[in-house]
Amino acid sequence: MGSQEGKGRDSYLMAKKLSSVLGVDIGSQSIKICEIRSQGKEPVVTALGIIPTPEGAVDHTGVYNSDAVGSALKQVLSQSGASVSQVVVSIAGQASVLVRTLEVPKMNAAELKEHMQWEINRNIPFAESTIVSDFKPLGGDDPNSPNMDVVMAIAPQSAIDTIMACIKKAGRSTSAIDVEPLSIARSIRRSYDDLLSDKTVCVVDIGHKTTCINIYHGDRLLMPRQVPVGGELFTKALADALSISVDDAEVLKLQQVQIPDWAGVTAAADAFADPGVTAGFAAYNPFADDPLPFTPAPAAPVPDVSNPFDPDATFAVDPTPSVGGVQTPVPADDHPTDQYYNAIAPILEEFVSEVRRSIDYYRSRGGEIDAVELCGGGAKLGGLGSFLSKSLGIECDAYDPLRRLNVNARKVAPAFVEEHKQAFAVAVGNGLHIFFD
Repeated sequence: MGSQEGKGRDSYLMAKKLSSVLGVDIGSQSIKICEIRSQGKEPVVTALGIIPTPEGAVDHTGVYNSDAVGSALKQVLSQSGASVSQVVVSIAGQASVLVRTLEVPKMNAAELKEHMQWEINRNIPFAESTIVSDFKPLGGDDPNSPNMDVVMAIAPQSAIDTIMACIKKAGRSTSAIDVEPLSIARSIRRSYDDLLSDKTVCVVDIGHKTTCINIYHGDRLLMPRQVPVGGELFTKALADALSISVDDAEVLKLQQVQIPDWAGVTAAADAFADPGVTAGFAAYNPFADDPLPFTPAPAAPVPDVSNPFDPDATFAVDPTPSVGGVQTPVPADDHPTDQYYNAIAPILEEFVSEVRRSIDYYRSRGGEIDAVELCGGGAKLGGLGSFLSKSLGIECDAYDPLRRLNVNARKVAPAFVEEHKQAFAVAVGNGLHIFFD
């Protein structure tokens, strides 16, 4: 973000020309930091760190307790050995920022500024009167098209002040405030330009409380979307089904849960056979003033089958399956992994439904998705990538934001990087801010 409406105090939103920066990503479950320095015009990661977010300090709407978040951020900076003072931090949360891409007629800079002021005024979703806003032409438009694509971001002043208070509490200075979809775009451009520069990719960033489903062509943001299905719902489903604590369920989810190989195949078959999967996509428009609201899918019934691997086996199928229904054969003699899968299957149904919904909407506009990339802390669920690949019929890979980056962090063990790298997509993208205009 780079400009502010109302008070004209926009200096802290403009990134200075720096040779090093600290990228910060404040999530509802964890705070991630990535220190990046320029060495010979190449980015070098000199510190990485992650720490649990203080309980109750952040939720899906934004940051609630800047003192607690600032103290945790200060702690992780000390633990990681990060010494850079200037910070680029992303702002997120339903009550903290609105990010939207718009298609507008091609116009010069002065005309665009006037038009976007009108767009911003009519799209403000917050009750607060003082807001911060910015917009940026995305570039790469068809030269023969009469239109151009622009991304805009709007945030209430209070949310900006809260984010800045977190950084100040940690003893650092805010150089720029950005939004997560554009942070990931920078990461794509730096780490994946050799693989994705000419492809359209859906990046699914799975957080603790929400999932961001962003579609890019190369590093050009085409469609940002956020849905309230995150890793927390999988954890709670396990805790409820197994009558264990949420903490124990979280450990179980990360260490033992593995989505069975046959699950994605069944989900894909159900989606293909269900005419309701594609119905209504013309009505769904994430760019509209009032997009179709998220509606959780009903719990999927457990099918009745004696042997899921027997092609002659019969299945008890819901006669009115929901969109993207995950109706799966479950062996009668369950192994623990089958029990775990049964517990999270309804949440998987919601999750894959929302990813498919976004992709099918993009397809309805004449586009096609070449690949799906998974990132975020929730992406570590065992077998999720394979499940999505089979369910969607699209290649799905684990996104590595540290790919093609030199990691020279003295306090970072290789095992730590391997375990947590998918969680650093936004923090790395923020750190790369100094390499892009």
